[in-house]
Amino acid sequence: MKLTRFQLVLLIAALSGFVALSYEILWFRIIASATWGLPSAFGLLLAAYLFGIAVGSRVSGRFCKDDAKEGDTGPMRALAAFTFFANIAAWLVAPLFAWLAKWTWLPPLAGVAVAAGLLGSILPLVCHFGIAPDQKAGQRLSYVYLANIVGSSAGSLVTGFVFMDRMSTPQIGRTIAVIGLCLVFVMVFASGLKGRSLQLALAGVSLGAVIIGLTNARVYDRIYERLLYQSDFKDDTHFADLIETKSGVIAVTQDGTVYGGGAYDGRFNTSIVYDRNGILRAYGIGALSPKPARILMVGLASGSWAQVIAHLPGVESLTIVEINPGYLTLISRHEEVRDLLTNSKVHIDIDDGRRWLNRHPDERFDVLVQNTTWHWRAHITNLLSVEYMQLVRAHLSPGGVFFFNSTSSDDVQKTAATEWPFAMRVYNFMAVSDAPLSFDKGRWEHVLQTFSLDGSPAIDRSTKNGQELYDELLAYADTIKETPTDRGLEARDSVLLRTKDARLITDDNMVPEWRQLLRFPKLE
Repeated sequence: MKLTRFQLVLLIAALSGFVALSYEILWFRIIASATWGLPSAFGLLLAAYLFGIAVGSRVSGRFCKDDAKEGDTGPMRALAAFTFFANIAAWLVAPLFAWLAKWTWLPPLAGVAVAAGLLGSILPLVCHFGIAPDQKAGQRLSYVYLANIVGSSAGSLVTGFVFMDRMSTPQIGRTIAVIGLCLVFVMVFASGLKGRSLQLALAGVSLGAVIIGLTNARVYDRIYERLLYQSDFKDDTHFADLIETKSGVIAVTQDGTVYGGGAYDGRFNTSIVYDRNGILRAYGIGALSPKPARILMVGLASGSWAQVIAHLPGVESLTIVEINPGYLTLISRHEEVRDLLTNSKVHIDIDDGRRWLNRHPDERFDVLVQNTTWHWRAHITNLLSVEYMQLVRAHLSPGGVFFFNSTSSDDVQKTAATEWPFAMRVYNFMAVSDAPLSFDKGRWEHVLQTFSLDGSPAIDRSTKNGQELYDELLAYADTIKETPTDRGLEARDSVLLRTKDARLITDDNMVPEWRQLLRFPKLE
């Protein structure tokens, strides 16, 4: 069935919207990884995108001449050319972020503007080509815009929820580029070109497709390694593991360090002897809670913390809420934590932590623990605000403890110590409760003496080094009486005095996310 001129215009408007928004979704994944989830990253990307669209729309006006004759296909030829170059430019934006990451992530925003400018020229040209200047022009214009909106929405949904859950970033880039080039083919055939001109146009588009197909793997080569390592990236730099889902990108370095969305997210380690991920804090739950029978853990990451918590003395059940199912795949590949997935004590739900709490109003726990991400990352307010702490309080059993990572933020620590009558800093964690709270030395000693994982004790005290480490760790409980240090314990009054100039975090003010509008993270 042959499409009418206006039906063709509607199809082009829809597909161009699909391609444009698909690229934007892909670009945001890249810039989010490059900035470790900086809250302002989306705003900067959107600003560059909209600026480019505005400029592209204005420039395309030069191709929309008032004296064009009826049936003139010149605008369609211009539209095909714009779409071709827009597609190539947009395909290159994601790798541009990666290849320039050794310097900074800001300059590639110019690439976003250029690609968006070319994409932004499509809709004006479509309207000029397909809408006759008669009494129905307004009606037809609304249909074209509706088609573009439908296509844009479909691009966001399909790319965000389907492509990103089933394809790698290079595959997504190639797929969107292919869809874009298919659109160009349609435009070329509809442009009225004939004979040699048509053959040359089709050959050019075909060559572009071949080039993308042959070079895609090279252009997108180790894109997340480049974003993470930046100036430290070498020719032999490779991740040990890389998992992509619609919920984010999980990368594991050769030494077992986990990065989620480009930001540090822990290490594979359950040993308190070789503590390279602050696992002491997980063991410390046994000293903070007199009866940690039921525990809720928000966030899973490498599973190292969950593995330790599940084996603490007295723990009967551990419920884990994790938003990214990719971590389950990751854990299944690492022997140290793999049996967490089959532990009868452990139940894992894939959900947002705050939403899970709202959906389970009757659940109560002795401890709620969350070793979540940096206080300045996007959306972290949802897990740090006064309102969230009130939600947590409703899910704690009498005497229950909320134990969470402040990532050394004064705002977070002040909010916790203000909202709860009993509070204590444990390293960079805050332990809070509505009941008297202490890092009990007797309970701590019991944990250190009785904890075992797969039949192996936490510390081999039969050796001199083991006994010395045991004595050193046992003495940690006494640091509450000493001058506070970054790694020790600190009482509530001291926390409040030290953070007197900080601000309370609420859902409305989002304080930690906007302390620094721009941030240039480097691999430490």
